[in-house]
Amino acid sequence: MFELYLLRPDTINALDKPMIKRILPRYVKVVNDQAIAKFQVAKRIKFEIKRNMSIEDLWKAHSNSMKQFYRTIKDVDKGKIKLNGLKKSEFSLLDLKIRLTEEIMKSCELCERKCHVNRLKGKLGNCRVGKDCLISSEHIHLGEEAHISPSHTIFFMGCNFHCQYCQNWSISQWFETGYEISSKELALRIERRRKEGCRNVNYVGASPTPSLLWVLESLKYCNVNVPVIWNSNFYMTLKTMKILDGIVDMYLPDFKYGNDKCALRLSKVPNYFEVVSRNHLLAARQAEVTVRHLILPSHLECCTFPILNWIANNIKEKCIVNLMDQFTPHWRANEYPEINRRITEEEFIKAVNYAKKLNINYIT
Repeated sequence: MFELYLLRPDTINALDKPMIKRILPRYVKVVNDQAIAKFQVAKRIKFEIKRNMSIEDLWKAHSNSMKQFYRTIKDVDKGKIKLNGLKKSEFSLLDLKIRLTEEIMKSCELCERKCHVNRLKGKLGNCRVGKDCLISSEHIHLGEEAHISPSHTIFFMGCNFHCQYCQNWSISQWFETGYEISSKELALRIERRRKEGCRNVNYVGASPTPSLLWVLESLKYCNVNVPVIWNSNFYMTLKTMKILDGIVDMYLPDFKYGNDKCALRLSKVPNYFEVVSRNHLLAARQAEVTVRHLILPSHLECCTFPILNWIANNIKEKCIVNLMDQFTPHWRANEYPEINRRITEEEFIKAVNYAKKLNINYIT
């Protein structure tokens, strides 16, 4: 385990930094096995499945089970209940979330594109993810934020965005084919990576949203205590946000654009700001949050500043913001003159100074 840290000395004491401990206290505890990952508690919330339950019945039951989940995890965190005192049930809250996800996929609306195709029968929507779990790779990632690395990153195929500068364009736009993996095998790899020293399991892509079903199934079979990170473009529906509640320990959202015009032009996605800002609010209520903002060249006034203003006015004390300066013009960026370059030092300094002015908890 310690050999991994030699490549990133800044990760060794990252969890001891005051800002990390203040904003992400439960995540830190789960990493150190001083608290229980949420999905392990969800697996122990018993649910009585009945025949002929309608979708409305299942959602109502989910709402009631979530109330029990929050009562239980509160007692677990206070030490009033031990995890080994909670038996895994034949059908649990996690199983209910899996069932609901399958129902959503029959007329898919996991993301706000709401393609309404039956993915369980292999139909393809905008993301082009069908009925099988396909990943590009899974490995120990040493290049994430210091408090996240080393991270077990699972790169799912397909994406509901079409970012014209995507660094993972071969995954997101299907220039790779990926390879199929079962949920049980994915769980075994999560267990192995945790034992090898990974601080978390980091579901990413492209985007993990189309692959929500297999995320949940892998956690059903996973028997280690590991914090779950949802690393996403955050274009999920309210239904998906409800499913993720009680599963995710830390959200790692991208906040890309400060307006809909830039989002439509550069990622070919409509109604961006309303959806993504809404989901950031929900995420801050459900779990701990590290927001990523990749600074785009020529986009300070239209994107960076509005995003930082929104964060300062809504979730400033509930998140850490990573101001990312590593933009590189990948894929089709050469077709968009204003982003066909790296950002300048002046642009980065302006972004940092703006975050300082707003007293945002930021890292770089």
